[in-house]
Amino acid sequence: MKTSPFKVTKQKLSAKAAAAKKARDIKAAKTPIRRARKAENQRLGQRPDSDLHHTKSGIVKRISIKNNRGNFGSGTKKE
Repeated sequence: MKTSPFKVTKQKLSAKAAAAKKARDIKAAKTPIRRARKAENQRLGQRPDSDLHHTKSGIVKRISIKNNRGNFGSGTKKE
């Protein structure tokens, strides 16, 4: 298995700030809309060649990895 050349570094937060961030992240992940999207993703199934995007109109689109990572052909420098 190849390893990534990019090292994932944790944010340098104090213990108090890290605990607060963890609580915020968990709260955000358990909102009804997020839980519904996660359940829908599990029903649809993930494929290694694409990601699932939930649009504001409630439609789920399967987007290729290339388009998803490259900001749909616009590159990532503008982000």
